[in-house]
Amino acid sequence: AYLQNNYLPPRADFSSEEFVVPWKLRCLAETFASGEIRGRTLIDVGSGPTIYQLLSACDHFEEIVATDYLEVNREELGRWARGEPGTFDWSPFIQHVCKIEGHGEPWQEKERRLRGRLRRILPIDVHRPDPLGTPLCPPADALLSAFCLEAVSPDHDAFARALAHVGSLLRPGGHALLLGALGESFYLAGAARLPVVPLAEDDVRAALAGAGFTLRDFRSYAMPPALRTGVDDVDGVFFAHAQK
Repeated sequence: AYLQNNYLPPRADFSSEEFVVPWKLRCLAETFASGEIRGRTLIDVGSGPTIYQLLSACDHFEEIVATDYLEVNREELGRWARGEPGTFDWSPFIQHVCKIEGHGEPWQEKERRLRGRLRRILPIDVHRPDPLGTPLCPPADALLSAFCLEAVSPDHDAFARALAHVGSLLRPGGHALLLGALGESFYLAGAARLPVVPLAEDDVRAALAGAGFTLRDFRSYAMPPALRTGVDDVDGVFFAHAQK
């Protein structure tokens, strides 16, 4: 239900750059295109059941570590990584990223590369000072997190603490890329109504500074009326690039 609400039309409409999913993919593609964010390991915090956030990253790292609190999400990621039938069809996302990156690469090649680099799928709890239970060794060169921290934090203080906790997985000088919701208090997944801490742009900036990050880029997207489908009350989406 979560995948259907957020990663099928109308939200996952690739006919225009004005829609939210193409906006998110472009933020990531443009940031990774600089070539500055690269290294051995990228950790994705709170991957959920999705892989779209990793498509531009996979060209720049030897290994991608996906993480999620829920076993059901980790199992879904594992099935996709192994190419098992019946998993969510991410091919429209992969095709779109290949188009905007402009390398002329067959989308199947990018899919194969991401599957090959998604080598570890680990449990994580962002509310623990040591989110993985043991330190990531060596620390990650980059950290990515999309729509996780605000969705698992009961208040702004917990959000800021969680950001500091996951920041400990990153080496000094490493880069953090965050995508998240602005002004959202809940979202629906089937019969479940899940709470979210409503964030303003200043909340995100303050939490990053408090966790020892220097902000490099900040972008925001206002959710248009056509995409306010009732599955949540989100006002917009933010993208932040920060450096530890």
